[in-house]
Amino acid sequence: MIKFRKSWTIDRFSLAGVAVGVLLSYMICSVPVSYGAEAEVIDAKVNVALKRFYKQVKGAKEFDGTAKGLLVMPGVMKAAFIFGGEYGEGALRINGKTAEYYNMVSGSFGFQIGAEAKDIVIAFMTQEALQGFRDSKGWEAGLDGNVALVTVGAGERVDTQTIKDPIVGFVFDVKGLMADLSLKGAKFTKLDK
Repeated sequence: MIKFRKSWTIDRFSLAGVAVGVLLSYMICSVPVSYGAEAEVIDAKVNVALKRFYKQVKGAKEFDGTAKGLLVMPGVMKAAFIFGGEYGEGALRINGKTAEYYNMVSGSFGFQIGAEAKDIVIAFMTQEALQGFRDSKGWEAGLDGNVALVTVGAGERVDTQTIKDPIVGFVFDVKGLMADLSLKGAKFTKLDK
């Protein structure tokens, strides 16, 4: 135990946990945009994530066909021990072709421990929403644009007729769509590739 002014104590394990969490969050959030993966590597990962998206979410291909652009962030890593951080790199696809590359960074604080990887697909359904994203210097979900997260039950289809939001997000892993998640506070920044 470490004592401070005899008024409160901090367990060494708790202090070490907070230090590790702060260090981890700093490392994830301070990754320079120029140190990202090569464009070919990102494109290959995006292709795999899109195949999984089309396979796991019924109606995803039709949904993709009506979107003005898809931001695909494959293998977004989240690690946490009290403080948490997320980082991933992906591509903005317009008409099936990569237009630009982006990274995503977010941080969190609270009771959390562990690590996970997930894929994120954000569909820009209107030209205005897509242009607002592309024109930004650092687009933050929930601040610069609200992302309506879609969750569908087993056997259900994604329907472009009933979903009318200008920005729609899907978060999934190898098992399927993930529920009870939020992209609020995630910041997307264009990479120089």
